[in-house]
Amino acid sequence: MPHSIPYSNTSCANVAEMVVFCSMTIKTAYQQLVLALFEIYDDREAANIANWVIEAVTGFNKINRIMHPEINLSSSQQNLLENYTAELLQHKPVQYVLKQAWFCELQFYVNESVLIPRPETEELVAWILEDTKGLNGNIIDIGTGSGCIAIALKIQNPALNVTAIDISEKALEVAEQNAEQNRADVQFKKINILNKEEWAALPEFDWIVSNPPYITLHEQNEMPINVVKYEPHQALFVPDNEPLIFYTTIAVFAKKHLKKNGCIFFEVHEHFANATEQACINMGFKTVLRKDMQGKNRMLKAIKCFE
Repeated sequence: MPHSIPYSNTSCANVAEMVVFCSMTIKTAYQQLVLALFEIYDDREAANIANWVIEAVTGFNKINRIMHPEINLSSSQQNLLENYTAELLQHKPVQYVLKQAWFCELQFYVNESVLIPRPETEELVAWILEDTKGLNGNIIDIGTGSGCIAIALKIQNPALNVTAIDISEKALEVAEQNAEQNRADVQFKKINILNKEEWAALPEFDWIVSNPPYITLHEQNEMPINVVKYEPHQALFVPDNEPLIFYTTIAVFAKKHLKKNGCIFFEVHEHFANATEQACINMGFKTVLRKDMQGKNRMLKAIKCFE
């Protein structure tokens, strides 16, 4: 199974539009791809991406390639590799190029209608699974995107009754495909959480989880080109003057649709983590702020201690 691929902050002004692969062995193909990727990625990232791509093209993992370096690529494999390379050199994320991403040891289909699942979100899922171990009940994933959170929760705890909502029809199509692919029974609904009139279509829940848009528009200039150019802005950005709009709205939603002693689990912006926590406290929730593996405040649990 490929590991998650990191995101590059580098850019390249003069990269060839196409790297042409002549008749070659699998070893040579890997070497040429790595050299091409050095133009826009650091050494480790280029090697990780090349390993993933070569495996996708040939079906040979790294160990098999080392054992059988002289196997020749077929003409169709070479054509596919050339197409993938051209896309990669346009800064297109490898997950979109290959139409696949890994999350919680599950494979997901992804395209440019959904965000690429991030490794740090796996930590949020792990926290929820800790809290729901041995329990059943209703949980909703707000802003589900690819469906990765909802599906991973259902797979790991089948006793959960999982609902997932999103404003995007195209995202929901991807999520439904992933649920079918992973054989996860998740109910999907098209709902805009910012529209309070649509809340009536939802019941009460024992848990709420959300990794909502939280990056302010002015932060675009600081972000990697492969994120800004290809990932859906609707799922990334919030207005500069309303950075907490989704968190406060979901907290208000929880006042009506979360059972007493139920919990909200948020992925949060590290720079707005304390502000998000305080907003929840101001609404009467008891909170726990948790750091991720990088030591950043990235996860928030808000417990409803009131009727």
